[in-house]
Amino acid sequence: MRIYRRVGVVAGFAWLLLLLVPIGVAQVAPAAAGPAPVNPHASPEARALLEYLDSISGRYTITGQHNFPNESSRWTDRTYDVTGKYPGLFGADFGFSAGDDKDSIEGRPAMIAEVERQYRNGAVIALTWHAVRPTDDEPVGFRDSVQGHLTDFEWKELLTPGTDLYRRWCAQVDVIAGYLAQLRDAHVAVLFRPYHEMNGNWFWWGGRPGKNGSAALYRQLYDRFVNYHKLDNLVWVWNVNSPSGNAGTFADYFPGAEYVDLPSVDNYGEFKQNYYNDVLALAGEKPIALAEVGGVPSLDVLKAQPKWTYFMIWAGLAEILNPTEKLREVFDSPDMLNRGDPRLGEAMDAMRKGSGGGDCGTGDCFCVDRGKGAAGEALQRFEAERAQRAGKWRAGDCGIERARDAGDGEISGDLWGGIRDHERRWDRGWHGARSDYRRGETAI
Repeated sequence: MRIYRRVGVVAGFAWLLLLLVPIGVAQVAPAAAGPAPVNPHASPEARALLEYLDSISGRYTITGQHNFPNESSRWTDRTYDVTGKYPGLFGADFGFSAGDDKDSIEGRPAMIAEVERQYRNGAVIALTWHAVRPTDDEPVGFRDSVQGHLTDFEWKELLTPGTDLYRRWCAQVDVIAGYLAQLRDAHVAVLFRPYHEMNGNWFWWGGRPGKNGSAALYRQLYDRFVNYHKLDNLVWVWNVNSPSGNAGTFADYFPGAEYVDLPSVDNYGEFKQNYYNDVLALAGEKPIALAEVGGVPSLDVLKAQPKWTYFMIWAGLAEILNPTEKLREVFDSPDMLNRGDPRLGEAMDAMRKGSGGGDCGTGDCFCVDRGKGAAGEALQRFEAERAQRAGKWRAGDCGIERARDAGDGEISGDLWGGIRDHERRWDRGWHGARSDYRRGETAI
């Protein structure tokens, strides 16, 4: 059943790509499926996402925005406020710190819930992790741990199965695997970018070229997540920083084509043509991306470097490093794909339908998490019964209740009024009309 399902999804998706290509533009036959995922057991949605990225390479670029794990969709929403369009890619991080800090690990459950909501509303999902140094315990400080250092002896221990440090590393990455497994079970495809900027010397995992260096740790994580945890929903994004005195040559950190679905570059400076050429040389036929930027590439840059399939602006930098006019010009370009654009939305809808992830379309439905505990479950049942009688709600197929946009706000009080000390978001669709509700100590 699994094999037949995959074949049907990929074949159906290929025909959708033909429909999305305007008349007069060269079309690719469905048989030309593009590069196969490096994970031979990749899920239907992961395969479809990689195939879609390959299909737009050289023609379109997806806009993207990063968000800190403890700030929900703050920066995606702000980019919408500035440009009038939601970025097509929603990026987030698993964090490392404590308390109310923007990078707090306490924000992980809410971040995963937000990722699922963004995916249902038509966004591509990209996740990374500023990983804790394996000699430390979470939560940690950024400079002390994430930007810490391992000795050569510790590095060798880390890469040697059975050692104490290897076992500590397993325990730490297994925590992240648990969250990614939630997304796997929800049929959410993820562009996963581990040990990013590995050619730089500013993170504990980076700056070690060669076979047994940073690339070896990437391969070790791939093995743990793919072969042990069976995280088949991941598209594997390898990442380096634009070269500098503190960042080495791309090729010295490449783990091998059999471990990389999509090579990517972080660039907070000039978009030099040789950076583009160098990553293309490693990519071969694979799609490429600008995984992090501060200033967005201009339309002239993207015309000269058309194979960047997406870019992602780092949280808080969209307005600091970009004139408003430039942001709007880029996001308004017909060569960019934003959330809500049918060229992206219809493809994402096909991925969700084909993998059992539901049929929310391009973001025109509400999604409500089931309440926790007996009170929450009772409230959810009441809401579902009341809403179905009203003819506005229907049950979804991915473990939540869904409804099409009813066009009014009166239902909001009924939706959230009985949740104790919990925040929920009511999203009225990709067009951005949104209301947030917090009910502190209200009980049913």
